[in-house]
Amino acid sequence: MLVIGRKKGESLLIGDDVEITIIKVENGSVKIAINAPREISILRKELYKEVTDENQRAMVFDASALEKLKK
Repeated sequence: MLVIGRKKGESLLIGDDVEITIIKVENGSVKIAINAPREISILRKELYKEVTDENQRAMVFDASALEKLKK
């Protein structure tokens, strides 16, 4: 993991086309702006985890429920 210190108004680049800028630092919270191409998906990690967990649960099925559907 790379740790980089930045102040309000400063940026960092990821690759050639993703720029992250620090907009506001206040009360232990940081607001950032992300400038990236539309085809790049940007999700909060907790939301990404919630979606992948839900997808995993959806893939697990009860065999008896499947038998009930056949009838």
